[in-house]
Amino acid sequence: MEKVWFITGSSRGLGRSLTEAVLAIGDKVAATARNTDSLIDLKNKYPGQVYVIKLDVTDYPAVHKAIADTIACFGRIDVLVNNAGFGITGAVEAYTDEQVYSQLQTNLYAPIEITRAVLPYMRKQRSGHILQISSIGGRVGSGGISIYQAAKFGLSGFSEGLAVEVAPLGIKITSVEPGGFRTDWAGDSMTYAPHIAGYETTVDVRMDAFKSGNFKPIGDPNKAARVMIDIVNDAEPPLHLLLGSEAVAIVKHSEAAKLKELEKWETISTSTDADDAENFLETEHGKRYLSLKK
Repeated sequence: MEKVWFITGSSRGLGRSLTEAVLAIGDKVAATARNTDSLIDLKNKYPGQVYVIKLDVTDYPAVHKAIADTIACFGRIDVLVNNAGFGITGAVEAYTDEQVYSQLQTNLYAPIEITRAVLPYMRKQRSGHILQISSIGGRVGSGGISIYQAAKFGLSGFSEGLAVEVAPLGIKITSVEPGGFRTDWAGDSMTYAPHIAGYETTVDVRMDAFKSGNFKPIGDPNKAARVMIDIVNDAEPPLHLLLGSEAVAIVKHSEAAKLKELEKWETISTSTDADDAENFLETEHGKRYLSLKK
């Protein structure tokens, strides 16, 4: 049975690659973007199969209308892909208030609101799959994009909690966490905070790499699109999906370092338990927590 996808940020980058791949296999797509001019070719190539919607994901009334209009057009939404997003490179203290807020609004608040808008329909269907396009920056911190990473860490955490809530409803959640891909994310789509001195070996290194035009990620967005389609068609999709060997290598290194730090400080950490505290893993709360994480 063909699926109906709702994809934000469909006009460029990973969103465009995914939209094309989904249409190519015969599924239907509500393709949204702030500027829909670049989607006209898909509308002409796949008449009746693609529903193009001009949408600013931070306009919440428009978001709810877009979801309702998609249901009216196609009858259902099987897959939501929260893909729209952008980054601003700079030192935290250099960001303007607007640069901080706009990144959180687009990269975190908007995906949460779009998810909230689609959940009633998926709950009624007792089925659905939500792909939250997070980032390797939602798993591991690095200098120069801290506010972007705050949003992506938040999105990955939101996805974990949501997955527990909606599992009994037949709804699946996957936090997609790409490394660097050959899109314009670090090119034309990237903007910068004002430069300030003192961050030459951290923030400036990333800024210079992006601005030089020599930054060449290793990820192929078309391959990523095919993987995401496969994940949606898998009976047991992952909660977290890393994309790219870069992402896998970085997360492996980071998780090993975190475990080492945890073990180093474990005695100090556990020393704060009350004297009469039970072993957490033997409590009802502990048993329930472990059962949810299976």
